[in-house]
Amino acid sequence: MKYLCAVYLEPGALQKLSAEERADLDRDSLAYDEELVKKGHFVAAAALQSTQTAKTVRSRAGRIAMTDGPFAETKEVLGGFIFIEARDMEEAVEIAGKIPMAKYGSIEVRPELSIG
Repeated sequence: MKYLCAVYLEPGALQKLSAEERADLDRDSLAYDEELVKKGHFVAAAALQSTQTAKTVRSRAGRIAMTDGPFAETKEVLGGFIFIEARDMEEAVEIAGKIPMAKYGSIEVRPELSIG
């Protein structure tokens, strides 16, 4: 089964890291992606640009409305994702707990919806 590991961070959290800490995080994140590939868990991953670049789109009563920024006003914002393959939620949570970004934010683990 596939699971989305959504990475949430406080805005500016990564900018607070020193250059060395950022380099370590980048290295550790890429190494963990490679580990997931080798174990057959990796499907896809991406970091996202700042919420300042986001647009939220809604369709209501046949009209499209667009606003700047993310939809929800929360302390943490979506910073990226890793899409994984795991046998069950327990294994998915175990995998998510090892994502290096978990040290700086939170990881939401959600199963893919099976249609059909």
